[in-house]
Amino acid sequence: MLDNQGFLKLKADDKNDLKVFAAYLQDSITTPKEIKFLEKNKAFICIFNRFMWEDAEKGIFRDNKRIRSALKIDDVRSVKSKNLNPQEEKALEFLTINVEQGDQENININLLFSGNMTISVNVEAINATLEDFSDSWKTKIKPVHKI
Repeated sequence: MLDNQGFLKLKADDKNDLKVFAAYLQDSITTPKEIKFLEKNKAFICIFNRFMWEDAEKGIFRDNKRIRSALKIDDVRSVKSKNLNPQEEKALEFLTINVEQGDQENININLLFSGNMTISVNVEAINATLEDFSDSWKTKIKPVHKI
């Protein structure tokens, strides 16, 4: 859903909602310093430079754009990562979200990045938002996927 200024503003409370988040976040870029687990607040926040697929798909004459977006996951118990070095300034390319649900109180929201990197967010329940918060900017590069 877009707000009055054309910014994306979404809320997720189930697996299907997170699939929508994954579609909007595909090919987004972040860095380790823009990923935070606020343990006292039980919140996980990741700031992305999101490729605006919704604009790119509207027509061949549209400019390719990126925008700053915040993914916030609430009710977080713990966060683990695989193959991620928080000290590196390396850009992380977002691929998708995968949800593993055990019993009712054991849900892992897995953020998958290129290079076999994963951030696994263990939550009590799915409670997340995705919001744009900056002006967009033009980019010459449109992500390409080999089929």
